[in-house]
Amino acid sequence: MAQRDEPLSGQVQVWKLMYAYVDSMALNCAVELRIPDIIHSLGGGPVTLAQIASHIPSPSVKTCVLGRIMTPLVRKNIFSAHCDGRETLYGLTPSSRWLLQGAGHLNLSPLVLLAGHQYMVSPWHSLSDYIKDGGSFPLKRAYGCEMWDLESQNPEFSRTFRDAMACSNKLMMKAIVDAYKDGFERVGSLVDVGGGTGSAVAEIVRAYPHIKGINFDQPHIVAAAPAHGGVSHVGGDMFEAIPSADAVFMKWILHDWNDEDSVRILKNCRRAVAETNGKVILAEVVLRPEGDGLFDDTGIASDLTMITQTGGKERTEPEWKKLLEEGGFPRCNIFQTPSLLSIIEAFPA
Repeated sequence: MAQRDEPLSGQVQVWKLMYAYVDSMALNCAVELRIPDIIHSLGGGPVTLAQIASHIPSPSVKTCVLGRIMTPLVRKNIFSAHCDGRETLYGLTPSSRWLLQGAGHLNLSPLVLLAGHQYMVSPWHSLSDYIKDGGSFPLKRAYGCEMWDLESQNPEFSRTFRDAMACSNKLMMKAIVDAYKDGFERVGSLVDVGGGTGSAVAEIVRAYPHIKGINFDQPHIVAAAPAHGGVSHVGGDMFEAIPSADAVFMKWILHDWNDEDSVRILKNCRRAVAETNGKVILAEVVLRPEGDGLFDDTGIASDLTMITQTGGKERTEPEWKKLLEEGGFPRCNIFQTPSLLSIIEAFPA
């Protein structure tokens, strides 16, 4: 019986993958409409579809379509649902509580909105062409520029992108700070390369006030950065030079770049810590293609996303060690954090 079911199960798997984007787009739609926030404002459930629709700011909400959007999200446990004998009543689940935008706590909504943005989705259609003939990676093929140019030229997308990066910082920095306590305690000065508005290094300095923090990014980015106690902002180009410090911190930076460019950045990190014989601290995905950890599937998905959006890559432990050695850091330790990212602590000879 099992053998006769094998062809059918294979067919089912193809159907599931074929329509996997539907779940993602339904989730994006729910976040855009702020459905989790609406249910939360009504007490978290149970609430009717009509109650949800009445709080969407539009005079002509298609309630029947809204109900159909909810169906796959209920099946995926984003929302709960039960019938009281007359109509379906909806509520929040542990997953949808991660999508509350106005609750003043960590949430994933900005990352959902970035992942579903048309600028992020359209380049996937060029992936097979990129594999066949090389050349520019898919996003550059689609728009004629790199992500950073796209972000700087489009205010609406820039807001979406920056909100997502700030969300990523909030979500992951607590895990990083908690997991690397001993490592930060012995650092006197720390430069965060590609630190954006400085929220990540500010989080580290708040936890370890003895650290002199330097937020380093492109001049136009640090020019708009807010003041943070214990942190100075420095503009520049990481491919040219990096400010000197006891340690260089980079969160989810090298995955944006191919190996050649990453080695260039690491060599500049090596020069930045030359006087103190310091270290580089990376917060990055460590791919485990055969792993069954909570975030292993997400790491693999992120790797394909890097191919499409930046021409970069996520890396396995052997790939990280090889890259670091070529960049001047032959010794490293890897610490898993309770998040998607690991800490890679690397030293010169």
